[in-house]
Amino acid sequence: MTRYVGIDPSTKLGKCILNEDGKVLEAVEITSEETHDPARLIDLTIQAVSDIERDDWVFIEGFSYGSKGSAVDIQYGLGWLIRAELYRRRIPYIEVSPNSLKKFAAGKGNCKKDAMVLPIYKKWGFESDSDNIRDAYVLSRVAMAMSMPQKLTAYQQEAINNIHKEMRKNEKRIKG
Repeated sequence: MTRYVGIDPSTKLGKCILNEDGKVLEAVEITSEETHDPARLIDLTIQAVSDIERDDWVFIEGFSYGSKGSAVDIQYGLGWLIRAELYRRRIPYIEVSPNSLKKFAAGKGNCKKDAMVLPIYKKWGFESDSDNIRDAYVLSRVAMAMSMPQKLTAYQQEAINNIHKEMRKNEKRIKG
């Protein structure tokens, strides 16, 4: 059975898993009992990837390079640990920039997180009080859209096209 996994690595980590019909199997905000880093970051990483399988479509939110503050350091550290653990487990993943994620959900790549609530509910009937879970949900929807043909809005198709461009750019960077 094909599953679609979205991960939003933030200070509170959002994770969503959909089945091939788009039914939510899991939508959680992962926290840790650990109080000190790096133990807390390692715990969050293990919780995030523990139930991911090799044939899952895994999409992770890319880094927000324009953000500032101490939370950004945590997001970068957690983001790299999750990527490294997926790599170690030989589980492929695709990064989606915050702008492409927002565009896919709400039609605008620079919208505020609050502005995504209503479009997500109207389009898919999904709601959550956590913006981390909402982002993870949208990432899992992007994974579905990229893995199987489905009807998309013009702005969703544009977001998918942007993700493909990002993927090609990353491939060039890796190959040198």
